[in-house]
Amino acid sequence: MSRADRRRAGVSPDPVEVTVGPNRRAENLVLVLLAGTVVGALAFIVFYFAYPDTQLLGLCLGLALVAMGLAFAVAGKRIVPQEKATEDYQDYGDPEVQEEVVELVDGGGAGVSRRRLLIGTAGAAGATVGGAALLPLASMGPGVGDYLSVTPWKPGRRLVDSEGAPLKPEDVEVGTFRLAFPEGASRSELGSSLNVLKEPVENLQVAEELVKVMPEGVMAYSRICPHAGCAVATYRYPLYEPTFGEPPALVCPCHYSTFDVRQGGKLTFGPAGRDLPILPLGLNAERELIALGDFLDRIGPSWSRVRGGPDSPLEPAGGGG
Repeated sequence: MSRADRRRAGVSPDPVEVTVGPNRRAENLVLVLLAGTVVGALAFIVFYFAYPDTQLLGLCLGLALVAMGLAFAVAGKRIVPQEKATEDYQDYGDPEVQEEVVELVDGGGAGVSRRRLLIGTAGAAGATVGGAALLPLASMGPGVGDYLSVTPWKPGRRLVDSEGAPLKPEDVEVGTFRLAFPEGASRSELGSSLNVLKEPVENLQVAEELVKVMPEGVMAYSRICPHAGCAVATYRYPLYEPTFGEPPALVCPCHYSTFDVRQGGKLTFGPAGRDLPILPLGLNAERELIALGDFLDRIGPSWSRVRGGPDSPLEPAGGGG
């Protein structure tokens, strides 16, 4: 006689040890942990839009996942009935054995006094955590549109150093570079920062039109690498005799894209999709370096159509802001 038949006949089945019964303390703990999961996930979503600090976002999502894991662990140990049975293996193709398994599953909620509340809270926790986990997909790829066409540079705007002092050609020495920003504009914008350097005019290998926007051999390049948006923070200027044949170049330390400054920022090595954008320069009456307009090429990472530049090498990338 199977275990199901014995139950129907009122005969005690095989020895079974069942731990079942209401455990309000455990249920309350699970509810609190699931509520903590919902709060952590919702906090992640709110901070993602209001204050997207990566450490804070990681803390919120981490706490939500920990709370959810603890809730499941406590529920599995203290709420779900624990049944231990010893009997011979059965052929689970037998309809009677299948009926017995169904009975065991149906009895799995015995002793849970607030089943609907627990299930609803668990569903809310799963939904909020799932939404929080999927939300970062919105951050994949560039968030700046197809083109970065507006920068703070416009005709007449002076180049200033990190202290706010205007730069002159004599402030830039051959073999070094200076960091410059647009006077009176935000330095946090992607197009603000420049690498300013100088080369003897006779060493320049660019068209005459470009020489005219490099006063006294001073040139300014975007500090944002056109590969992945890293800062081009290294200037390679050979001083060791065996490397004298290497041209001076700006190098991105992230993926080693290399740009020949004598050739107008031409890409000579690395994964960048295009040359380093150059800003046309001029001098005002006080011999201070000023922008003559916006960059001559699109700035920013080389995603999608950003890899392509304007047809004319002297066509500005967009209107100044």
